[in-house]
Amino acid sequence: MRLQESIIEAVGQVYNYLAENGEVTTKKMQKDLDLDANFTGMSLGWLAREDKIAIERKGAYTKVSLI
Repeated sequence: MRLQESIIEAVGQVYNYLAENGEVTTKKMQKDLDLDANFTGMSLGWLAREDKIAIERKGAYTKVSLI
Protein backbone atom coordinates (compact mmCIF):
# COMPACT_ATOMS: atom_id res chain seq x y z
CA MET A 1 0.00 0.00 0.00
CA ARG A 2 1.33 3.43 -0.89
CA LEU A 3 1.96 5.90 1.91
CA GLN A 4 -0.77 8.27 0.69
CA GLU A 5 -3.29 5.42 0.72
CA SER A 6 -2.27 4.58 4.29
CA ILE A 7 -2.78 8.20 5.33
CA ILE A 8 -6.21 8.32 3.67
CA GLU A 9 -7.18 5.12 5.49
CA ALA A 10 -6.03 6.65 8.80
CA VAL A 11 -8.05 9.80 8.09
CA GLY A 12 -11.16 7.65 7.66
CA GLN A 13 -10.47 5.80 10.91
CA VAL A 14 -10.00 9.07 12.82
CA TYR A 15 -13.13 10.64 11.32
CA ASN A 16 -15.29 7.59 12.11
CA TYR A 17 -13.84 7.37 15.63
CA LEU A 18 -14.71 11.01 16.32
CA ALA A 19 -18.19 10.52 14.86
CA GLU A 20 -18.79 7.66 17.29
CA ASN A 21 -17.04 9.03 20.39
CA GLY A 22 -17.38 12.82 20.28
CA GLU A 23 -14.70 14.96 21.89
CA VAL A 24 -11.62 12.97 22.94
CA THR A 25 -7.98 13.57 23.71
CA THR A 26 -5.56 12.88 20.91
CA LYS A 27 -3.70 10.45 23.15
CA LYS A 28 -6.83 8.36 23.87
CA MET A 29 -7.83 8.33 20.22
CA GLN A 30 -4.34 7.27 19.13
CA LYS A 31 -4.31 4.47 21.70
CA ASP A 32 -7.84 3.25 20.89
CA LEU A 33 -7.14 3.23 17.15
CA ASP A 34 -3.63 1.82 17.58
CA LEU A 35 -2.30 4.44 15.15
CA ASP A 36 1.29 5.58 14.86
CA ALA A 37 1.74 9.14 16.19
CA ASN A 38 2.75 10.33 12.71
CA PHE A 39 -0.44 8.98 11.15
CA THR A 40 -2.52 10.51 13.91
CA GLY A 41 -0.91 13.89 13.33
CA MET A 42 -1.26 13.70 9.55
CA SER A 43 -4.90 12.65 9.86
CA LEU A 44 -5.72 15.50 12.21
CA GLY A 45 -3.92 17.95 9.93
CA TRP A 46 -5.87 16.70 6.93
CA LEU A 47 -9.20 16.99 8.75
CA ALA A 48 -8.30 20.41 10.16
CA ARG A 49 -7.39 21.67 6.69
CA GLU A 50 -10.82 20.59 5.48
CA ASP A 51 -12.50 22.32 8.47
CA LYS A 52 -13.92 19.01 9.71
CA ILE A 53 -12.58 19.13 13.28
CA ALA A 54 -12.18 21.47 16.21
CA ILE A 55 -8.91 21.27 18.13
CA GLU A 56 -8.66 22.68 21.63
CA ARG A 57 -5.86 22.69 24.17
CA LYS A 58 -7.15 21.91 27.70
CA GLY A 59 -4.32 22.05 30.19
CA ALA A 60 -1.83 19.34 29.29
CA TYR A 61 -4.25 17.70 26.86
CA THR A 62 -5.26 18.35 23.27
CA LYS A 63 -8.90 17.53 22.59
CA VAL A 64 -10.48 17.09 19.19
CA SER A 65 -14.04 16.76 17.95
CA LEU A 66 -15.94 16.96 14.70
CA ILE A 67 -17.43 20.32 13.77
